[in-house]
Amino acid sequence: MLMRPDFGLFGLHREIDRLFSEFSQGLGPNGQQLVPNIEIAETDKAIEVTAEMPGLERKDVDISIEDDTLTIRGEKKVEQNTDSGKDKSDKNVQHSERSYGVFLRVLQLPPGIDPSSVQATMANGVLKITIPRPAKPEPKKIEVKEAA
Repeated sequence: MLMRPDFGLFGLHREIDRLFSEFSQGLGPNGQQLVPNIEIAETDKAIEVTAEMPGLERKDVDISIEDDTLTIRGEKKVEQNTDSGKDKSDKNVQHSERSYGVFLRVLQLPPGIDPSSVQATMANGVLKITIPRPAKPEPKKIEVKEAA
């Protein structure tokens, strides 16, 4: 992989995350991977992670931050009638390109993120996570004293 000057903070990590996801997720029952597409944008004040999750609701998604690592986990379940446990329409599906199963996305964050300041919203199958950047410590001037 050729490193470009504009590769950015998350460039290498995105590639590692993609490879890890491909390896660890395997293929779903219909031969497709269930891995949401993500976009990472940075501003001076925040990091914004947006993930496309069509067909999922808020209750299907878990987000956690531990040791400067953001984990997005979700599950897309096969639609079932809760009474009989069968497909809602009792139909025999001949062909499906829909993906079901569990997914996991792991992103390395810059050090010093305060998990309590992170906000997440979800609307129309799009998850948006806003992570405020940690304050940069101001340089402290150390006075040089005369040795005793």
